[in-house]
Amino acid sequence: MTLDIGSAAPDFVLKNQHGEDISLSSYRGDKNVVLVFFPFAFSGICTGELCEIRDNLDEFVTDGVEVLAISCDHFFSNRAFADRDGYTFSILSDFWPHGDVSRAYGTFNDGAGAPNRGTFIIDREGVLRWQVVHGIGEARNLSDYRAALAEIS
Repeated sequence: MTLDIGSAAPDFVLKNQHGEDISLSSYRGDKNVVLVFFPFAFSGICTGELCEIRDNLDEFVTDGVEVLAISCDHFFSNRAFADRDGYTFSILSDFWPHGDVSRAYGTFNDGAGAPNRGTFIIDREGVLRWQVVHGIGEARNLSDYRAALAEIS
């Protein structure tokens, strides 16, 4: 399943690395949201991608934009991952029911039991404005996020 640009983004409530419930709808009317699905905490490509976001976070997290990263790892694993690499943005756990949010966004990889590398930009009204999905072994390009955000901000 793929989502259509211009359609309402599926809402969700997931626990972040601190065990706090985070909902997509809580940003409605306030911030654009960059959802970054990643397969596995502590893996090479995932670490590289999230460290790149961490190192450029001031370009993304502003008064008008929030970054939310999502994996199917348990929130305890996500906490250790975030603490180790200094991620200050929310790392959300799609652990149980396993992969439900990843499935809703069309990124769940049944063979791996984890999401593919999907990125979705949702505007302040909860509407999907941009998306890209890559396979587990294919890194994304951060400059693509910048260009997409520039168009909707």
